[in-house]
Amino acid sequence: MAAGHNPAVSAQGTLISLRTASAKFIGTLAMLLGGGAVGREGPTVQISAALMVAVHRWLRVPINAGVIIAGGAAGVAAAFNTPLAGVAFAIEELAAAFEQKVAVLVMAAVMISGLVSLGIAGDYVYFGAVTRHLAIRDILVLAPVMGVLGGLAGGTFARLLVAMATSTSRPFVFARSHPLALAFACGLLVAAAGLASGGASWGTGYETTRQLLSGGEASLAFGPAKFVASLATALSGAPGGIFAPSLSVGAGLGQIVAFFAKGEPSGALVLLGVAAYFTGVVRAPLTAVIIVMEMTADRSMIIPLFITAIIADWVSSKVCHAKLYHVLSQGFRAGSADKGT
Repeated sequence: MAAGHNPAVSAQGTLISLRTASAKFIGTLAMLLGGGAVGREGPTVQISAALMVAVHRWLRVPINAGVIIAGGAAGVAAAFNTPLAGVAFAIEELAAAFEQKVAVLVMAAVMISGLVSLGIAGDYVYFGAVTRHLAIRDILVLAPVMGVLGGLAGGTFARLLVAMATSTSRPFVFARSHPLALAFACGLLVAAAGLASGGASWGTGYETTRQLLSGGEASLAFGPAKFVASLATALSGAPGGIFAPSLSVGAGLGQIVAFFAKGEPSGALVLLGVAAYFTGVVRAPLTAVIIVMEMTADRSMIIPLFITAIIADWVSSKVCHAKLYHVLSQGFRAGSADKGT
């Protein structure tokens, strides 16, 4: 996002260079092997954008914002095998002003990315095919409830990250001025959360989330522990994405609600929790709904998912007025300006 504001200059700098992409790849892999609560999808966006820019430079093709946006969208599509979500993410998050010529480039990049992903990994559904149903009465009650809870939790997560990046309060200023001590303290929190949850909060949380979506059970500590672990990992500044951990926290939130809402289908509530919390964090409701549908191959829940995501987006905006990615990108834009890149 930061590079897209001045693509020609950024293409010569460090934000989307192959050197940065390589460091991001190695760092994210190390975080996953070490149990960090990160995802691979955020780094994939940056790596894919860097590759797109590198190819254009090799071919001596002019680089504009559309090239960077298309590269990032292809990264989302390849990471989750969700081509429509890649397009939606480009519209909602990566592109400040979405133009028709950019749309064509994005869709072309997403289609090529999807074909390459199919050739390497085969045709797969990220969380496996899931079919859930809710009665109209349940939709009118449970979708708003999950939207409010997901918006509050996701907005809180986003607000804390924004505060760490921009707040002038003494605790946040002190933390930013002592990055190694901050990373050490965050590492202890991640370790403690993992021990408290029996190791479930380490890594992406994929297996536990898939189990919950299938109607299975997990410790009720999974959601809160994953929230703490993913927040600590993100605050530490370690490489890694927040997409996959956000999906896992949302699943844990849905599991907790299902525990108290006896008689309601737990898998459906987990699905709504995933969309609600993800929307609360990134404030991209269209992306949230599409990515959940594509990852579960479930079309029957589209209406409750949209209701949940819209409410979560509104509630999150009241908790954290600024959109997370937009605020975080400002720091990189300022850093690039200071370095003359």
